Amino acid sequence: MSIKEKLELLAKNSIELKIEGKETYKLGATRFGGQPDVPADFVWPTYEGESYDHVVKDRPLTFLAQFNCAELAKFDKEHLLPDHGLLSFFYETDTQCWGYDPKDKGCARVYWFEDISALSAADFPADMEEDFKFPMVKIKMGSKITYPSWQDFREVFPDEKDCDAFDEVWAEWMEDDSKEMENNSQLLGWPDVIQNSMFDECDLVSQGYCLGNPENWNRIPKGIRQKAEETARDRWVLLFQVDTVECDDFELMFGDCGYIYFYITKEDLSARRFDRIWLILQCY
Repeated sequence: MSIKEKLELLAKNSIELKIEGKETYKLGATRFGGQPDVPADFVWPTYEGESYDHVVKDRPLTFLAQFNCAELAKFDKEHLLPDHGLLSFFYETDTQCWGYDPKDKGCARVYWFEDISALSAADFPADMEEDFKFPMVKIKMGSKITYPSWQDFREVFPDEKDCDAFDEVWAEWMEDDSKEMENNSQLLGWPDVIQNSMFDECDLVSQGYCLGNPENWNRIPKGIRQKAEETARDRWVLLFQVDTVECDDFELMFGDCGYIYFYITKEDLSARRFDRIWLILQCY
């Protein structure tokens, strides 16, 4: 089987997200930033961790984006996401946790609110700094076929060694998309990997194993690591990938031109347990 045939075998649908400029408020609309639409009993999520001034304190997460699930449905070819309600994403954008430490749990949160008619715009927390109150930005959605990056491709086909041949096929397929896409944010599909494949990492760190360097990986019991390597990519899926967001004089960048990735197991996604996501940050 050729590399092209292998890639075609691994194709996954995704929902591409294009930044369209400033947005005006509409209840339950898909958008980046602004004040999230939430139920009356909503408690704004916080994360307790060390800040840049080396003080451990509880601080509010930043509201990133919300998605009207009914609007997503026509692009969600496999019907993986809810077909009603609102999905909302939050992240601690001050220190920007990397996700390789179990202590990073809670640095990102996802909520699914089933009844949009019961929602209203939330007030920002009184202790939230202005830098973390993002402007409303319009998001245009579309369908897109995605293929694994080399790092994930090698996880599926470990005997494949010809990186140059892979890059040739990849470049040919991605050329037209790269001309159109100014932003690589997406829901579902294969992630655009910057460093290493993240399926094993999500599986292991969510079990309580601190990673981040080879020594920590080597401390993981052999059986547990082997199980993750064999099963994680079949159990975990990308939920949301966020690229740099730019609109007028606003810019949100993750590390050095990086992405953040919200992952979830297929089981939890099917059961709508969005409280069990895991977040990874990668950058150049």
